[in-house]
Amino acid sequence: MTTSASPGSLASLRQRAKTCIENEQWVAAQAILESVLQQAPNDLASSIQLSEALFRQGRMQASTRPLLAALGRLPRDAPLIAILVQYLVARGEIVAARSCLELLAQAPDPPADLLATQANLRFMIGDVPEALQMAERAMKAGIRTPDSWRLYAMLLHFSGQAEAAGAMLEECLKQWPQFGDAAAVLVDLRRQTVESNHLARLYEQLGTLPDPPSDPASAFARAEFEYSVFKTLDDLGRHEEAWEALARCNALMSRLNPYDAATEEALTDALLKLPRDDPHHAEAPAFGGPTPIFIVGMPRSGTTLLDRILSSHSQVASAGEIVDFWRQLHWVADVLPANARSLLKVVGRIGDIDLRQVGQRYLRQTQWRARGRRYYIDKLPGNIQLVAFIRRALPHAPILHMVRDPMDTCFSNFKAMFGNISPHSYDLGTLAHYYGQYARLTRHWHAALPGAMLDVPYAQLVEAPGATIQRVLAHCGLDVEEACLQPERNTAPVATPSSAQVRESIHTRNLGRWRDYAAQLEPLRMALATQPAAGDGRAAQSS
Repeated sequence: MTTSASPGSLASLRQRAKTCIENEQWVAAQAILESVLQQAPNDLASSIQLSEALFRQGRMQASTRPLLAALGRLPRDAPLIAILVQYLVARGEIVAARSCLELLAQAPDPPADLLATQANLRFMIGDVPEALQMAERAMKAGIRTPDSWRLYAMLLHFSGQAEAAGAMLEECLKQWPQFGDAAAVLVDLRRQTVESNHLARLYEQLGTLPDPPSDPASAFARAEFEYSVFKTLDDLGRHEEAWEALARCNALMSRLNPYDAATEEALTDALLKLPRDDPHHAEAPAFGGPTPIFIVGMPRSGTTLLDRILSSHSQVASAGEIVDFWRQLHWVADVLPANARSLLKVVGRIGDIDLRQVGQRYLRQTQWRARGRRYYIDKLPGNIQLVAFIRRALPHAPILHMVRDPMDTCFSNFKAMFGNISPHSYDLGTLAHYYGQYARLTRHWHAALPGAMLDVPYAQLVEAPGATIQRVLAHCGLDVEEACLQPERNTAPVATPSSAQVRESIHTRNLGRWRDYAAQLEPLRMALATQPAAGDGRAAQSS
């Protein structure tokens, strides 16, 4: 039973909670907000604040409960429900977030900013078609922010509408000439040519930016324009000039995103010490729903190409790069999901983690992604660190490991613009170190968990696609379908930086691409020469 209270006393409690939150007094804020909700259980804003107070105390599981409790009594407040969705996504409650988004979609005559917010939230959970529809509605309603215009262009691009995306980005840069996000996406839409490129405009905008940058925001914008210059010059074959621009870009990004080598190495050491699989352990119960297929490996190793090939099959859908397993593992471990340090903390709690519960929660939150098909692909390269957890939580789920030449892989990382993530990718020394940890780990998985994952060499996939695809499909329990040999005909959205490349037919042009910059990459080659190979040597021969 709830206790009634006067509006004045509730207002006083809410003000006290607000003060505690501003002063980061999370335990005190929690107590006050619990008192508020006892008296006003329909107060969604207080439920969200209570979730935040619990989260800031490191209580991942407890922080979820106020959000789920609020679902049955949502107010007619669309902006507040949109905030609730953000919190649900962060807690791994994707199904609940989708139900809230469906409710928001029914709002009559929503303003442009609410439509843009819904587009962004849909994109966050991987609903690209729905996100595109919302973004189109936001544009028609008159939204005028650079981020919203860029998101709309990206969604067009991911949906295969490169020409419309380009026109949108051109207009975006006219309105906001120093918006580096738009420039970086624009040059990635297609191969730049002598007859058609934006080099003059890019140099002009670089000249208007402070050098050296005065703050992190201007440093990031300058890095994006330097990347855009690199991509253009690289396409034009002007490799010396291109490298200079890339070096300037990555020097800025490396300073903005320092690489924590000690934590990465400590994490690999901890993963190598995990208990080996017990053949007598109780496996997860049989599950009758769609089966996830995990594609793991280094970023830029060909994981998107393999995803497009498999999702061309009539029984397979692509969920894209989702972080659901990571989130559910952290939820069950009751650790706040953040970075390598948070995963290191999870590994330290391995004896207390119910991996069957991880698998059950993962399936409950992801089954909708199959969209009526028997399989769905979880293509997050970083899940290579979670192979042992996936194997125990979801023993029926195939794991495919993309293996690519170390130099091609590392150079592809170095020349990508990942934004403020993947700090390993912006310096040749940190790249070599990160690859070394990856190679150590993959060799260990093969030794400690034989048969847990199938290596799929990128070179074999593009040089002998028929035989390689047949082996991969057999490993997943799928019959061969001709469509898998023609992934360029796959019309499904693809939300990755390589979305333009994978709409082409299978080709070998990216083999040995690093050799265009062999002299500049010699330090990387020498560092990698001391690292072990990443595969197990069987090269996708087993099924």
